[in-house]
Formats: sequence, structure tokens, C-alpha cells
Amino acid sequence: MDTITHGIAGALIGKAVFRGEELFAGHPMNRGRLITWSLMLGAIFPDCDVVRDIFSHDRLLIVTWHRSITHSLVVLPLWALLLAGITRAVANWRKWEAPSFATLSAIYGVGILSHILLDLVTTFGTMIWSPLNWSRPAWDLIFIVDFTLTAILLVPQLLAWVYSHPEKMKRRAVGVWLVFLPAPFLIARIGEVVGAPISGQTVLGAMILFAALFLLPALRGWGLKIQHDKWNRAGFAAALAYVVLTFVAHRVAVARIHKFAELDHLQVEAIGALPLPPSFWHWDGLVRTERGVYELRMDLSDKPASDGELLALEHRYYPDAPANSYIESAKRLPEVQKVLWFARFPVTRFHKEGDDAIVEISDLRFPRARPGRPASFTYRVRFGADGNVVSQGWVTR
Repeated sequence: MDTITHGIAGALIGKAVFRGEELFAGHPMNRGRLITWSLMLGAIFPDCDVVRDIFSHDRLLIVTWHRSITHSLVVLPLWALLLAGITRAVANWRKWEAPSFATLSAIYGVGILSHILLDLVTTFGTMIWSPLNWSRPAWDLIFIVDFTLTAILLVPQLLAWVYSHPEKMKRRAVGVWLVFLPAPFLIARIGEVVGAPISGQTVLGAMILFAALFLLPALRGWGLKIQHDKWNRAGFAAALAYVVLTFVAHRVAVARIHKFAELDHLQVEAIGALPLPPSFWHWDGLVRTERGVYELRMDLSDKPASDGELLALEHRYYPDAPANSYIESAKRLPEVQKVLWFARFPVTRFHKEGDDAIVEISDLRFPRARPGRPASFTYRVRFGADGNVVSQGWVTR
């Protein structure tokens, strides 16, 4: 999950569960504001592991280091205690009213746990048992960047802010609505780029929904009658309901790709159903076999009427390149072995560029950023005419 969504989720949990107050309230820092700030900071803290990338030339840290120690359930208590100690020290220095050290530790623990769980439900994989075990569990329920979930987490907090001041209610409601107005167009464009287009009806529906959410409560001021806590608790409940829906949809998608593999008599080495933006109706079924990967894009709103229709659905096959000495040499490289450890649905390709031999390994669980470009997380090894490695690294263009 992206760091911004983690922070939004942490702030919502602080307000909905721990009676936290607005981050930027007009009054000085108090216990309620400090609770919300602590939940938000705890929720974004695990992503501080990317700082190591700034001071390192190791381009493989994204797969060997990111989402490890700072995302670990094993080390979580240590981080919570450390952050609570720092917060207490700052609060004492600034003379802020603050929860006890034990309460702050629990608050930071919840914030960090929310981050770990929201990463775990994505497809990237999170090393939750490090340093005891360096495996990467992934629940494959939600796409790494899910605008629907982000909106569910953010909108109730904005509504609570909009309708907290009667004299500013209308101005705030219109202002927030205008900010959200272009969002469906931008998301539709992103969906088009990654191969998951959004219909014009969906864009129009989202615009109408935002207008209703932000403007209707201003009619006769009924939005003012809803307490601040209730807006946030409704958002928290809606987010939980959304995750439950993705779980149900994932079960359906997994059953469909298993049925496809069975009907096509595939020798399965790895199989999975991965979410595709923008909605939980869209899934990418992947089957790794001995010689390549099969891909079946699925729209759960369109159920095949028979086994024959399921087999007839458009699907793609990505074969591995025939084995040769260059591919074997590439797979013996320590860096490539790390890439293969990380990849769940790897495909190996080989081609020549003049006298150079090129070996590429792509993980098909990550879609192409743009049509005609290699999939994200494609690793390339270039061999010279003498058979030695000339260069290696991630393909960036």
C-alpha cells in the first residue's frame, strides 16, 4: 500500500477508535491531537526503510530489504516502545498533555500493525516474520495503490471536518467537492495506462457520488447533526466492509483460475488471482507451469455460463525462452537468484543485440506501466561477445 494511504488510515483509526482529534485543530496540542498524530506516524513509520536506498547503490534492496524489519510482527513491540519513548520525551519538553508511556506504546503498536496488515493484503509480499524467516507472504486482496480504499478512508474524515463548523460548512463543502471533482478523470487515465480501463459511466457515477457525499449533508444543515466521531466510525466500518468484499471476490477469482487450469490440463507450479485496478471486480489470474506463465484477465461481473465459455475466454501464454548457456549463466548470478527468490510468476526471455546476448526475467504479477514497455520488475543481464557480463540491473525504459 502507498505511504499516503497508510497515513490516512492511521489518522482515521486514531479518530474512530481512540477518540483522537483533528491533526490541524485550531487549539494547541493536546491529548486528542497527540493520539491522532501518533497513530498516523506509527502507520507510516514502517516505510522509513526506503531511506536506506538513498545511501546505497544496491538496486536490489527493493526486493531484499523493503518490507522486512520495519514491517515485522516480531520486531513490532520494539518499534512501538521506541516511538512511544521519543513521543513522551518531546511531549515533556514541549509541556504537552500526553497519554502515558504504556498507552502511547499501544497506540503506536496499533498504527504499525495497521501498516503491516494493509501491506499484507497486497501482492508485493511482506516479510512479517523477519528476521526469523525471510519469506514474503501476500494475501493478494487489494492492488498496491487502491484509490477506492483511499477514498473510503479519507472522505469521512473530510466530512467530519467540513461539518464541524456551521459558519464554514457551505464554503468547505463546495471547496472539497471541487478538489475531488477531477479525481475520477485522473484515475480513469491511470487505469487506461496500466491496461485496466474505466468506463465513462463509472466516471460519471463517481462524480455524482462525490457531489452527493459532500453537498447533500449541507441541505438544511443535517450534516451538522452528525457527530465528529460518527463520521469517522462510519468510515472505519466502511473500510473493513470493503476489505471483506475483496476477500469474497478473491475467493471467487481463485476458484475461477483453478477451474481454468484444471480444464486446460495445466501442470501447475504456482497459481494465483491478483487484483487489478480500479475495482475488486477485476482480477488477473496467473498460472506458472514448467515452460511459462498463463494469464487470464477476469471480470467477476461477467460470469461464464459454462466450462466451455471459461476456456474460450481470451487468455495469454508467456513462454520461457529455450534454455541456453547464457540463461544458465544468468541464473547462477547472485543478483538474479535474489530476483528469482522474489518473483512468483517469472518469465525468462532471450534475444540478441548485435554481438551482445540479452537475458531478461520478468515477474508477471506486476503489470506494464505503459503498452510496449517491459513489465515492472524486469531484470536484464547483458553478455558480451566473449560471454562475460557487460551489465545487469532493472529495466527502467
